[in-house]
Amino acid sequence: MEHTYSLAVPEAADPVVSRIQALLQRIIAQRCGTPLPSAQTAPGLARLTLALDRSLGAESYALRSSGAAGLDVAGGSPRGLLYGIGRLLREAAYAPGYFTPGAWRGASGPVMPLRGIYFATHFHNWYHEAPVEELERYVEELALWGTNTVVVWFDQHHYNGLADPAAQAMLVRLKAILNAAKNIGLQVAIGILANEGYANSPAALRADWTAGHNGYRREPQGHYHVEICPSQPGAMELILREYEEKLRAFAEVGLDYIWLWPYDQGGCTCPRCAPWGANGFLRLAEPQARLFKQLYPAGKVILSTWYFDHFTDGEWAGLERAFAGRPDWCDYLLIDDYGDAFPTYPLEHGVPGGLPAVSFPEISMYRCAPWGGWGANPLPQHLQSLWNPLGHLLSGGFPYSEGIYEDINKAVCAQYFWDPDQPTAQTVRQYLAYEFGAHVVTPLHQAMDTLERNLPRHLAFENGAARTVLEHSEGAAEAWETMRNLDKMLPAERRACWRWRVLFLRAQLDAELAASAGLHTPACEAAFQELTELYYAQDALRGWLAPPSAAAAALPSA
Repeated sequence: MEHTYSLAVPEAADPVVSRIQALLQRIIAQRCGTPLPSAQTAPGLARLTLALDRSLGAESYALRSSGAAGLDVAGGSPRGLLYGIGRLLREAAYAPGYFTPGAWRGASGPVMPLRGIYFATHFHNWYHEAPVEELERYVEELALWGTNTVVVWFDQHHYNGLADPAAQAMLVRLKAILNAAKNIGLQVAIGILANEGYANSPAALRADWTAGHNGYRREPQGHYHVEICPSQPGAMELILREYEEKLRAFAEVGLDYIWLWPYDQGGCTCPRCAPWGANGFLRLAEPQARLFKQLYPAGKVILSTWYFDHFTDGEWAGLERAFAGRPDWCDYLLIDDYGDAFPTYPLEHGVPGGLPAVSFPEISMYRCAPWGGWGANPLPQHLQSLWNPLGHLLSGGFPYSEGIYEDINKAVCAQYFWDPDQPTAQTVRQYLAYEFGAHVVTPLHQAMDTLERNLPRHLAFENGAARTVLEHSEGAAEAWETMRNLDKMLPAERRACWRWRVLFLRAQLDAELAASAGLHTPACEAAFQELTELYYAQDALRGWLAPPSAAAAALPSA
């Protein structure tokens, strides 16, 4: 069978447009068996034309009917064209030899300027271990949902300096991820913990992390005890020197943003730094921000407020006093909290300095550890409940991702930032139709609602053996029956893809565990092993990132 559409692209297309064209053809070939023929070699077919239209907003796109059954996909820039391709692919139908665009025609542009994703590249999770080619493909696929900025973190606490061979290997991987984003027109950023130190940081300069003094009622969470106190003589110079070294390491990529982070890990509880968020952190963040802007003149600074007022008091109020006049070195505040809450201070008092705010949605770890250990963790209804009171406050956000098992949550967040008023259920149905076919959307959506309701769980150990304690298991057997029936209806290519497998295995595990009172049966072990292979999690951190198989018991724990 032959396609009914051919593909026309702009003459002398720039490299970004060429890569976007290749992305389109790759996905069509995956779904349909072959890519679209060129309009030059198949002039009799309806024409799908890619174009740039500078009258559109830079990140906007339009799908327009053209000629006899033809279709033009236009973007205000290559990035806008990329998002238009995403809309085209989500609306289309696929069959062997046939690609059929959907009926939607019109124009669309994003409401929020920063629509990011943060890859937590550590502890041998998927981002740390997957082949670079898979990482590059995944960056491209996420961008189709409207993502415009990719962030990675160079987590340095376990390296002995930037020259450490392991540190250099990680830099190669991080730069590959960022270059994949740059190659299709996205912006990139790195995250920096303001007072982060290497494993061999000078002991005399290390930060205080203890509680019970200087207003600290709790120890800062996640402190590795190699962080540096900027109030010690010579410490500021050391921090800034190592910070500049890291910034220069990414010069060949070209950074668009920097994240400056206070806690988790990090901070200092000494009397000269406390309360960290309104004192030591700000004294350090300002010169770091100015140095970044010196090295990257077009770059912008995102200052994180993560865990402000968690371990001590007065950080939010102190930040508001410090930013009474809007600072010239900070461009955005990153504001969010883990779980079911959002910091109350900015909701009640506004954003300090009147700065635009971006969120940090938790899509990976919510009420389930090991994260992704049982497969997909769809959270659409939870995310909608968090989003409802926040849309008016934000200029975008960066979901926190530990792997691929929360793929649908990434799409939900990306569409919040594109169109804050679009109902989550609409995004979910678009995702399911695009990934698995319109014919399975309704029953699959219902089964996924059950997976979300039954997500909360934890591990318990009896006589050294693990069992899963499910807080809810209602409907698990029915959801598994639905998934088994749908599995028979999917094309072979979709049935084998990891996006389906993480959902399918999650439904299987829930039903098996509900029937076994949480005991890990041989069927559970087989599912855990497949998830481990999908995640490349053979060496992942036990208890947090490795699926809870019997084999994971030999891995290091947190």
